[in-house]
Amino acid sequence: MTAVDALQTLRPLNTAVDEEVAVELPIALTVNGISQAVMLGTPADLEDFALGFGLSEGWLAGRRELLDVDIKAHSEGMELALTVTAACEQRLRTRRRSLAGRTGCGLCGVESLAALAAVQPSWVQAPTLAADALTRAFAALPAAQVLNAHCGGLHAAAWCRTSGELMIAREDVGRHNALDKLTGALARRDADPRDGFVMMSSRASYELVHKTAMAGAGLLACMSAPTSLAVTTAQACGLQLWAFVREGRATRYA
Repeated sequence: MTAVDALQTLRPLNTAVDEEVAVELPIALTVNGISQAVMLGTPADLEDFALGFGLSEGWLAGRRELLDVDIKAHSEGMELALTVTAACEQRLRTRRRSLAGRTGCGLCGVESLAALAAVQPSWVQAPTLAADALTRAFAALPAAQVLNAHCGGLHAAAWCRTSGELMIAREDVGRHNALDKLTGALARRDADPRDGFVMMSSRASYELVHKTAMAGAGLLACMSAPTSLAVTTAQACGLQLWAFVREGRATRYA
């Protein structure tokens, strides 16, 4: 899907101005023909989303377990049909989950506290940043938000070098989806997340911390406030968490 597919032009009555809005629609993920999740998201960079979601949810142990992604358009939305290895399919069968995703908060339909505890990231190591790395990354982020510049309302997730140079960015109406797309993009390029850090245009929630650590990155910087669970989760897995990264300031919480 292209950037054009992620935008829709609206022509209100009695006005000469056309407005563009971000497309939000259901995106179903199936694994070897079995329904696993339905998320609400922006139909761009869907191959990255399929791989990144599979990695962050613990479906895939590595990108090579994903053999193919078939993107199908339906009247109700999109379907991402993942073909995975037999070992991956068997692992999914042992912890079958039915997910219902949204662009807001939530744990993607984890059915119990025990199920939540079963999918935890390994300990991560924070990289050493240049003194102005966060400031440089913050300054570069708006230019990387191509879709957001057209219509607003989209979050961005970016991977930056320790110098602050922004290397890859992905967008979505859901901040968690944007981070999944970034995770998939990094994996498809065989980039090592430990060589840089993740920058988000949103607040720092539990899921963003969890997904960043699941991707293997050791530092998450967000433009807005953190939650208490985000801070304690970051502390538990060694992730360095920065928030309120904007306008020449940054606060380290973990």
